[in-house]
Amino acid sequence: MVSKKTVNTLLASAVALTIAGGAHTAQAAEKEKCYGVVKAGHNDCANAAKTHSCAGHATVDGDGGEWVTVPEGLCEKLVGGSLEPIEAEADADADMSEEKDG
Repeated sequence: MVSKKTVNTLLASAVALTIAGGAHTAQAAEKEKCYGVVKAGHNDCANAAKTHSCAGHATVDGDGGEWVTVPEGLCEKLVGGSLEPIEAEADADADMSEEKDG
C-alpha cells in the first residue's frame, strides 16, 4: 500500500516538473539569432552564406554571416550585433566599385 506521504511527494514532484517545463518553453521562445558577434569557433549553427551547416565552424571573430542565439532584445545592444546577416565589407566594397565602373 502507498502511504499518503508518498502520494503527496509524487504530486509535488509532478507539479514542480510541470512548472519547470513551462518556464523552459517560455525561455526558448525569448531567444533570437544575433549576427556579427560570434567568436571564431563559437557559432551556433549554419552561417548565412551556407558554406557550412555545423556549430563551431566560424573561422574569424565578428563574421557578419555567423550567428549565436542570445536573449531577445540583447543583440542590437551588442557592438556589431544585428538581427540580420551583415554583408562583409570586402563584398560591399567590390559591389560599389562594380557600380562605379558600370
